[in-house]
Amino acid sequence: MSEGESSGASVWHQGRLLLGVSPGEPFNACERVVDRHCARYPEATAAIHRNHHGDRRVFTFEDLRRAVSRFASALDALGVKPGDRVFTLLEPMPELFWSILGAIRTGAIAGPLFAAFGSEAIRDRLGDSGARVLITHGRHLLKVRAAIEGLPGLKQVLVVDPPADGLRGIERDLAALLADASDERPPHPTSEQDPMLLHYSSGTTGKPKGVLHVHEALVGHAATARAVLDLRREDSYWCTADPGWVTGTSYALFGPWALGVPQIHYEGGFSSSAWYSLIEAERVSVWYTSPTALRMLMRDGVEAARAHDLSSLRHICSVGEPLNPEVIRWGLETYGHTIRDTWWQTETGCMQIANAPWLPVRPGSMGKPLPGVTAAVLDPTTHEPLPPGQEGLLALVPPWPSMFRTYWNRLDLYGARFRNGFYLTGDRAYTDADGYYWFVGRDDDVINTSGHLVGPFEIESALLTHPAVVEAAAFPIPVADAGEAVAARVVLAAGSESSRELIRDLKTLVRRQVGPYAVPREVVVVDRLPRTRSGKIMRRVARAEHLGLPVGDLSSLDES
Repeated sequence: MSEGESSGASVWHQGRLLLGVSPGEPFNACERVVDRHCARYPEATAAIHRNHHGDRRVFTFEDLRRAVSRFASALDALGVKPGDRVFTLLEPMPELFWSILGAIRTGAIAGPLFAAFGSEAIRDRLGDSGARVLITHGRHLLKVRAAIEGLPGLKQVLVVDPPADGLRGIERDLAALLADASDERPPHPTSEQDPMLLHYSSGTTGKPKGVLHVHEALVGHAATARAVLDLRREDSYWCTADPGWVTGTSYALFGPWALGVPQIHYEGGFSSSAWYSLIEAERVSVWYTSPTALRMLMRDGVEAARAHDLSSLRHICSVGEPLNPEVIRWGLETYGHTIRDTWWQTETGCMQIANAPWLPVRPGSMGKPLPGVTAAVLDPTTHEPLPPGQEGLLALVPPWPSMFRTYWNRLDLYGARFRNGFYLTGDRAYTDADGYYWFVGRDDDVINTSGHLVGPFEIESALLTHPAVVEAAAFPIPVADAGEAVAARVVLAAGSESSRELIRDLKTLVRRQVGPYAVPREVVVVDRLPRTRSGKIMRRVARAEHLGLPVGDLSSLDES
């Protein structure tokens, strides 16, 4: 979508054109992202996979179709029916993508989980969803066995690479099942409103919730992969998100393959040298990653990037939490490209507000609503729209194709998210005179100090302008004289040390850039900040740690 097109038809209309579907027409998302391409270019590359050891495997769309069909046939043999929940607990290996798409091919509901989840987190999600099948790796069986005790609804555990001491009970060797399965299993004739995907939210504000999406969500994935990520079939695309997080399904599976774009799937861990080597070797042209990852790369410096040929990059976007202005400036210097932030949620299913390719970027801004998206900032009490410059609740006007259809087993909570014709996102923001949106914080993250409401993001962004700081979390602490005051925890760059002078300088930066009311009473240097595996800083956990309080649910915490 060009600048001239940006004010024309909605991106949702463009998405339907890209997929070749009309409103109300039955379609199966698996057929649209796999079989459709096989009819035109079966030998085109669909995915390049690199494992922990750096081994490289290339899969065509025909390879993908056959693998997905075999998995769907295996589920048929196990008695899986449309609407059954099929969960995965796998790293981003080929079997993960086959499993998700194979389940959807049968009309079942796919439920991706982070492979790093502990047994209690696994148990909570399998139990709440009533999952029938779990697909996992042999290395995870000990925690899986602990998780599934007392879950009679779970009928099968399918295992990739079973352990040497064998399988037991309901465990089955996935490879053996696939060996006897047909690779010509057609997609189930689902409707666009049939359930497809059940993602459990990252739980930054409490117990994770099951967020249900339908096949029509693919319209949003395809539309935004083209309009915002600017993906073309000739691209080499890498989204760094794990499919246990919604970005890893929306944009490391559905969106790119809906457009027939080859993508990189990387099973290894993070290091600047490993990531830059991958971009260099695979000639990645479009890169979608998180602010946390970019800040970690920033910590390693410009020289780490310049040791590699990154000239293939043409477009970089970020997601997961707000992108600090300092990171944007650093990215332009380091990569020669402006990193474009995108805003959306597990509940929205795809991007809603973004620094799209046709927009000039205002560092620190979320960007503008995409064509076809109606957003507003609402008064927290009346839920009426506020004028530019006034902070309030960020809201969207439903419906849109990828909007979640319910919270699993929580209809009451689902209904509470809609007021006065708006979906309430739970975020606070404001708009400027030109229609750009500016993130303030989660509604329950906003700090009320000395009569001023201040968002943690602007405090954290001010702290990040100091060259010694690579990560920051701001949060409220109780004080007798003001109700709440600001506290902050910061992570320092390699070679930097904490000192009274540093703490004083950090407070001065916040005073100058935000205001005296926002100056942290306490700034503590720590080795790391708690964050979800999707990259979001868990401010409630940082606050609890700071105050010595119980930290609550940590099932989504990144413990790497």
